[in-house]
Amino acid sequence: MTRPATPTVDSPPPAPVRPPPAGPVRRRRRRHRVIVPLALAAVLLAGTVGAHALDQPDPTDPGFLSPVATDDDGGRRLADALRARGVTVDRETDLLPALLGLDRGPATLFVPAAELLHPDTLDTLGELPAGRRLVLVDPSRRVLESAGLPVVPTDRRWAARAVGPDTDGRPCPLPEASRAGVAAALLQRYAAAPGTAATLDRCYGDGLVRLPGRAEVVVIGASDPFRNDRIAEHGNETLGTGLLGVHGRVVWLDLDGPAPAPTVGRPDGTGEPAWSPAPGGSTGYGDGTGEQGPGGPGPATGGGDGRGDAPDSAGPPPPDDHPLLDAFPPWFWALLLQLALAALLTVLWRARRLGPPVTEPLPVEVRAAETALGRARLYQRARARGPAAEILRTAALGRLRGRLDLPATLAPAELAARVAGPAGGTPEQIHELLFGAAPGTDAELLELARSLDRLTRTVAAAPGRPTEGDPR
Repeated sequence: MTRPATPTVDSPPPAPVRPPPAGPVRRRRRRHRVIVPLALAAVLLAGTVGAHALDQPDPTDPGFLSPVATDDDGGRRLADALRARGVTVDRETDLLPALLGLDRGPATLFVPAAELLHPDTLDTLGELPAGRRLVLVDPSRRVLESAGLPVVPTDRRWAARAVGPDTDGRPCPLPEASRAGVAAALLQRYAAAPGTAATLDRCYGDGLVRLPGRAEVVVIGASDPFRNDRIAEHGNETLGTGLLGVHGRVVWLDLDGPAPAPTVGRPDGTGEPAWSPAPGGSTGYGDGTGEQGPGGPGPATGGGDGRGDAPDSAGPPPPDDHPLLDAFPPWFWALLLQLALAALLTVLWRARRLGPPVTEPLPVEVRAAETALGRARLYQRARARGPAAEILRTAALGRLRGRLDLPATLAPAELAARVAGPAGGTPEQIHELLFGAAPGTDAELLELARSLDRLTRTVAAAPGRPTEGDPR
């Protein structure tokens, strides 16, 4: 009597998974192709602007065009060049001693950072005695208007340009500029103020202008001819020394920070400068009443020699900078920032983009037998008989534990004893087969694989054990 076959219920075949439409993905990729280059260009542009801003000298920094500063923005090399030509350099750290120093004879007042002067003292720059020269470096419109000078700034370039004194076709009347020739003086352009009858002598494409008068005023829109890092280029040194050494003496106003408000009255008597206005007027150093302030006729904070070299004559001391920031030039930090941004963009570009799983058809279907054969050949070429035997035994142990419901914590000897019953062998034989030594030859490895296959098949076919495909 044959046993009726148990009906099997075939599960419906899985519905084929269709890949999502490629339209949105393509559109997203197209957006990335546009956004990524634009973002990269924006970052490079911002980095370039930041690097340019860091590379430009700041007139408010301590030591800018100072005759004793040796850094890139200092003026030590210019001061040494002037002394080598026999020009006397008088360094002053306060405006009042500098103005009083002009009474000792013809001289040039060099103001490299007029922005640091107090607004109440700027009008004195336009009231110098006759036969003196005032040299201003890149003054702003506020400084020029406060000083009463009929000069206004116009166009400004991205960076200073080295040009000849007659680059615009007009001859330059300044002999100092003619001797210097090509120099980096074209950065900020200047012109006569609208509505004034002033006539300016223009050189270097309006980058250098001179206002004739009782005391002539020279305005140059670039600091390159005076800086340590640019003075040796082109004719910068000749131009800088020529503008400052025309009278044989330079009163160098070296401000370390914003100048404090004036606190002394207008000096009178023997200490009154010859160019001071009438007692009823104001020079910016008093209250306009003609009376002396509490500091007397001398400077408020200067020493007894009137040179203004006291420690507190230039306002509060500058803040201490971090030594690590001072150890490298500004362009180094700008370059480091650009490299960091480029590395970040590279990481974002090459990083794996995580998103929802997308079903994609495999380009090639590889059969399981081919995969096993290829891996076996790799083991054979490497002569890895021990690892191959370990893999085979681990796979056989896994199947045996599943068929016999054996826990994974059993010791090898106990596991061999439990497998020996259904397999029909001795525990010693099963232990040697599952936990024995590694085969020494390919033939022994092949025999081990066949023995493990027979063992698993025998246990699977043992009475009372469910087999593969059994609905129980």
